[in-house]
Amino acid sequence: MESRTLRDQIAAMRQSFFDEGILDSQFTQLEQLEDRDNPNFVEEVLTLYFRDSANLLATVEQTMETEPTDVAKVDRILHQLKGSSASIGANKVRNEVIKTRELWQQGNQEGAKAAFLELRQEHGTFKAKLEPYFQQLRQAGPVQAAMRPQGQQGGH
Repeated sequence: MESRTLRDQIAAMRQSFFDEGILDSQFTQLEQLEDRDNPNFVEEVLTLYFRDSANLLATVEQTMETEPTDVAKVDRILHQLKGSSASIGANKVRNEVIKTRELWQQGNQEGAKAAFLELRQEHGTFKAKLEPYFQQLRQAGPVQAAMRPQGQQGGH
């Protein structure tokens, strides 16, 4: 009974990520790559994402504060962060990267710096929401095949 309740909590938590726009269908596609040989695939990918994206954010912040600012370097790193965020389905993070990058490309460095703070906050929120999810998944044991979130259509 307890395992059923935990699985229900996990399912509700997962669904909330889609309902709130935190994740998109790309995350479901990642889940479909999990199998018996690699049951923690998504968690491993997200762990790498969190490590790498934290490093990218730190580099962007350092570069933005350096005078003269290497505009091309900031744009390149933001482009990389946008791609990695999109590849795991981190919808809100990706959207904040796009906003920051657009302001940066328009030459609005002050606006981009403000947007970057929002990006960092969204990244932190994303990590804070996903870590307990994976902790509960580990606690519940092996997971069945990924299910499409309610209201989601296929493809991206």
